[in-house]
Amino acid sequence: MASTETAAVAETENPAGTAAPGSDLHGVEAGLDALDAVQVQRTPLTQVLRQKVLPPVLGVLLVLALWQLVYSLHVTPSYKLPSPLAVWQSLQDLWYQGTLFSIVWTSIWRGISGFVAAVVIGTPIGLLVARVRPVRAAVAPVLSGLQSLPSVAWVPAAVIWLGINDSAMYAVILLGAVPSIANGLISGIDQVPPLFLRAGRTLGARGLSGARHILLPAALPGYLAGLKQGWAFSWRSLMAAELIASSPDLGIGLGRYLENQRDSSNMAGVLLGIILILVVGVAIDLLVFSPVERRVLRSRGLLQTSR
Repeated sequence: MASTETAAVAETENPAGTAAPGSDLHGVEAGLDALDAVQVQRTPLTQVLRQKVLPPVLGVLLVLALWQLVYSLHVTPSYKLPSPLAVWQSLQDLWYQGTLFSIVWTSIWRGISGFVAAVVIGTPIGLLVARVRPVRAAVAPVLSGLQSLPSVAWVPAAVIWLGINDSAMYAVILLGAVPSIANGLISGIDQVPPLFLRAGRTLGARGLSGARHILLPAALPGYLAGLKQGWAFSWRSLMAAELIASSPDLGIGLGRYLENQRDSSNMAGVLLGIILILVVGVAIDLLVFSPVERRVLRSRGLLQTSR
């Protein structure tokens, strides 16, 4: 009976027995409006603190507790493993001397400057190698070999070529970072669907225009991974150069500070230098690369909005 009454009502509203004009279109529009109306919920601050901040803080506290435990049990002499308090006192000494910021900033400025130069040089090299087959056959193995070569191996050569100065530091950074950035871009371009390139050519995007509007945006995830690795190589290369090369003209960076503390057999200072190098590397990744990576992945629907 219910189905009969429903049919009768439908025939009364639409005697011809056909769908109302535009009813399908209205349904589609309603569906699209519903999709557009989905609200992206912000993660509560307490949840962010609980999931993102609390775990690393607990990890650091655990390491400090184990460190203090080993020191208290006298597992090794204190001149080999000082207490966390001794390292903290070394940090306070640098702060009160007014040299902490200078030491850290000297290395950060060199690292960032060298990394930017590596991006400027490595990006066109990656594009050229990825898109020109003869160049790829000749240069790609060289880039792979340079990427696997320890950066410290370039320090003696750079010092002989350029002298003990900032130019040698930047040369070591470039030789360590450029291959990683270029290889990351090559890998990203290799993963671009050919359909994108054909569509770009159809729309007139060729040459540099195609590289700018098609290749680079499509290869961005792989390129970003290469940039992150390039920064890691830049930072490690710089620390190796600062450890080995010493000159009053260079000033004191983190690597030179670390070596100076080793020369004076100050293990607390050595551990402080290691910790500062680690903190700077992690901070650059968390403050620069991780947000950019999340934004790129989210724009491609590869990351949940709650992250």
